[in-house]
Amino acid sequence: VGLIGPNGSGKSTLLRCLHGALTSSAGRVALNGRPLSSMSIRETARAVAVVPQEQPSQFGMTVAELVLLGRTPHRHDHQAFSSNDRAIVADSLAQVSGLHLASRRLGELSGGERQRVAIARCLAQRTSILLLDEPTNHLDIRFQHDILQLVRTLSLTTVVVLHDLNLAGRYCDDVVLLHQQRVARSGPVRDVLQPDILEPVYGIRVRRLDNDGRIHLLYGD
Repeated sequence: VGLIGPNGSGKSTLLRCLHGALTSSAGRVALNGRPLSSMSIRETARAVAVVPQEQPSQFGMTVAELVLLGRTPHRHDHQAFSSNDRAIVADSLAQVSGLHLASRRLGELSGGERQRVAIARCLAQRTSILLLDEPTNHLDIRFQHDILQLVRTLSLTTVVVLHDLNLAGRYCDDVVLLHQQRVARSGPVRDVLQPDILEPVYGIRVRRLDNDGRIHLLYGD
């Protein structure tokens, strides 16, 4: 599911509510019928993994050390990581084609590599839900597609904040269009990415091209 909408429409705020970093002023967030507010941080982290906009600043850490932190919700306080935890780390890095990065320092990685490592850390949590806040931000075109193609291969329920509507049209199944902190429209990509729906929200003319089942949007006159 893609969260789309203009700047300030509430995309990142909604995502933070979905993993408990913010508490909503109305309504509720529930996981399998259980209010998220009744769950501990550890319980939430066992169910929901998050790739935030801000990348980790511990550039002196190795990739393997960072991904190992994804196992923290499954350990008791002060309990050492096990050989099974380290095997899960290796498997998680392999899933993002990043096993060769294990001994590298975070400060040595490119933006695209850091995003892969951030996703590997989430995979190490062994959750069923993955939330990503603008994972393509500051990445060049190749890495934008690499990251979203990777996410598509994961057997996880995924919610991703995206600014680029063409990326949303290509990689998302459904989208939620936000406008002025409200849901303007939600549903399958093909139903929501329509000029008559997008134009009043973004304030720009939109033309839509459909080619071989793919949607491409053009903007302006």
